[in-house]
Amino acid sequence: MSANPATPLLDTVDTPADLRKLAPGQLRQLADELRTEMISAVGTTGGHLGSGLGVVELTVAIHYVFNTPEDRLVWDVGHQAYPHKILTGRRDRIRTLRQSGGLSGFTKRSESEYDPFGAAHSSTSISAALGFAVANKLSGSPGKGIAVIGDGAMSAGMAYEAMNNAKAAGNRLVVILNDNDMSIAPPVGGLSAYLARLVSSGPFLTLRDIARRVSRKLPEPLHRAAKKTDEFARGMAMGGTLFEELGFYYVGPVDGHNIDQLIPILENVRDAAEGPCLIHVVTQKGKGYAPAEASADKYHGVQKFDVITGEQAKSAAGPPSYTAVFANAMLAEAARDDRICAITAAMPSGTGLDKFEAAYPDRYFDVGIAEQHAVTFAAGLAAQGMRPFCAIYSTFLQRAYDQVVHDVAIQNLPVRFAIDRAGLVGADGATHAGSFDVTYLATLPNMVVMAAADEAELVHMTHTAALHDSGPIAFRYPRGNGTGVALPTVPLRLEIGKGRIVRQGTKIALLSLGTRLAEALKAADQLEARGLSTTVADLRFAKPLDEELIRKLMTTHEVIVTVEEGSIGGLGAHVLTMASDAGLTDAGLRIRTLRLPDKFQDQDNPDKQYDLAGLNAPQIVETVLKALRWNDAGVSEVRA
Repeated sequence: MSANPATPLLDTVDTPADLRKLAPGQLRQLADELRTEMISAVGTTGGHLGSGLGVVELTVAIHYVFNTPEDRLVWDVGHQAYPHKILTGRRDRIRTLRQSGGLSGFTKRSESEYDPFGAAHSSTSISAALGFAVANKLSGSPGKGIAVIGDGAMSAGMAYEAMNNAKAAGNRLVVILNDNDMSIAPPVGGLSAYLARLVSSGPFLTLRDIARRVSRKLPEPLHRAAKKTDEFARGMAMGGTLFEELGFYYVGPVDGHNIDQLIPILENVRDAAEGPCLIHVVTQKGKGYAPAEASADKYHGVQKFDVITGEQAKSAAGPPSYTAVFANAMLAEAARDDRICAITAAMPSGTGLDKFEAAYPDRYFDVGIAEQHAVTFAAGLAAQGMRPFCAIYSTFLQRAYDQVVHDVAIQNLPVRFAIDRAGLVGADGATHAGSFDVTYLATLPNMVVMAAADEAELVHMTHTAALHDSGPIAFRYPRGNGTGVALPTVPLRLEIGKGRIVRQGTKIALLSLGTRLAEALKAADQLEARGLSTTVADLRFAKPLDEELIRKLMTTHEVIVTVEEGSIGGLGAHVLTMASDAGLTDAGLRIRTLRLPDKFQDQDNPDKQYDLAGLNAPQIVETVLKALRWNDAGVSEVRA
């Protein structure tokens, strides 16, 4: 990379090995230049900004002290890892973040040896780092497991499950709690920093170990008293009693932006002979960039922006997003019915429920990053006569599948699942794609599964779900703006399991589920131009299927094509099963299913993603022509 006058020191650092050649006194300058480079890069590409800015100093300190990649560094979620990517040989590609063929917005094993574990969902880091640490211990290999986890991610039960089993790793496991919300500790000052450095030091650890051994020889009441006195004193000074109970040696709180404090503390922890250690680091989200510091929530994830002013590029004016349509529909339902409750798992603005919170705070619940709890909590509300809506991204609902099965479906409780980000999601890539919800929900007895073809249908489905008390019901809708269709002033209650004919034809039938309906209609135009009369049906329901409608189409059309924004095992599989059970396949009916490919698709423009998946109009037309065995001249080789 050519020299940059704004980053002269950073220009000399390509990998952590280069970083470790610097003198400690140079690290402050390096951190400042790293922050400048990150702001510039994200201004160019868009992406996650505030979280990465908050860990610049911490990133420098970790790579300076620990021997990465031999020491395995796992970033929880991974959206704060842009500074890490810059320091680990990827600076020359940092302006390809979240672009087609570019760097992932999260950590990714195939991208670098410095990304030992891929992540984009929360609260997995401690379990993974524990696995690395124990594997090295069992094989006698050097290297620690280091997990950097945010205070929000600590709200998930999985983090505590991992910590409860961490003793097996001994001193090979280091957990760094990045507290950027001041939710655990009071403001950090010089005294607490001094205490953190003191208790992480070798002499203190040795002295404490001696005290423990001596106290064990005391009569039991005195031994218990000595132990409690030690825990109480450290808990009063540093708030670490909870982590001590889980088997960790607690150090903190530490100022996460003071490199001079971070380095010796990390060195002490690195060299400690004690068991697992947790370092509590307090940081500021958006640190060092005034617009992000002033509005951390708005600068968590950003569009391209002007680095000088902080002004983000505005999307072209267009229809409201599906999320906004759902949010307004929820407000209308809550106004009609005081039994309506809304639950989110740490995504109030992402699901649009922040509007619900403002209007109905007593009926709004943000349970934190705890999808399992969210679902079972909703089941309890439903069992007591409330009408709960659990609004969760498709990819996050996967984390609560057992609760959906065991606590909701088996008991046939009327929990409403509003599934945002259904289908492919563009720049976030495979980790956030809503590919599997139809497949994993439509297999369940008692479950009703709907998919909105447009924003008007989403309003109807929200209303239908609100009134559905006979069991669980789910409706899915995509990320992004709607089609611009007029929204209904009065929502309809849809008949469960009934689809609709959108366009009537005689030869080809396209059975659409969800927002591929627009592409199905385009395909119908193209097929009509070839003389192929085409019916387009919006099935609305993946479960229960509209068997009457499907059977009618199968007995009056030559080719049936199902189109859906989901994986193998979804609508197409259910239609094929129905046709097989009804003996319709024996009559020579040609059925084809179009769905997402059996692979994890990388980030890209959503339209291109669907093109690669074969779910746009040209691929629908091609599928029909192949089923008819048309040759290149447009003549059917096998006449019906």
